[in-house]
Amino acid sequence: MRKIDSLLSEYGESHQTKFNKIVHYFCVPAIFFSLIGLFSAIPIGLSLQEVVPTGLAPFMHIGTLIIVLGLFYYLRLSVTLFVGMLVFSALVLLGINVIANANIAPVWVIMVAIFVIAWIVQFVGHNHEGKKPSFLKDVQFLMIGPAWTMSHLFEVLKIKF
Repeated sequence: MRKIDSLLSEYGESHQTKFNKIVHYFCVPAIFFSLIGLFSAIPIGLSLQEVVPTGLAPFMHIGTLIIVLGLFYYLRLSVTLFVGMLVFSALVLLGINVIANANIAPVWVIMVAIFVIAWIVQFVGHNHEGKKPSFLKDVQFLMIGPAWTMSHLFEVLKIKF
């Protein structure tokens, strides 16, 4: 059995009820989005922003660095999963940029709100299921959550990963 199959199977053990699955389909991407958004508030530095094309400069922040490092992890597990997470990550970065440009509130305030609400709802889902979150067993499952969600999307789209 491939390592990704083993990890997804183990993660899935604490995500069996329909309610908890639906909660995770929404909350895992929301938590990913909010974490990257929080890290986006930490710039890498003006010098790096000056050497990239103007259109990429708004994306030069710690959030992008975290995504790049995470993508290496996903690449080791599955090329198809890597491509899916790459596309999702690009959409996340675009969404964060839209929020930042909207000037509704500081990005970090919006991201903290999303993060807190999503985690509360996830704990409600786990309470409903009667099982603890997987990451309490192994921190690696914080990275597997987005992959598990992506794997379900791939199954619906009939994409082998």
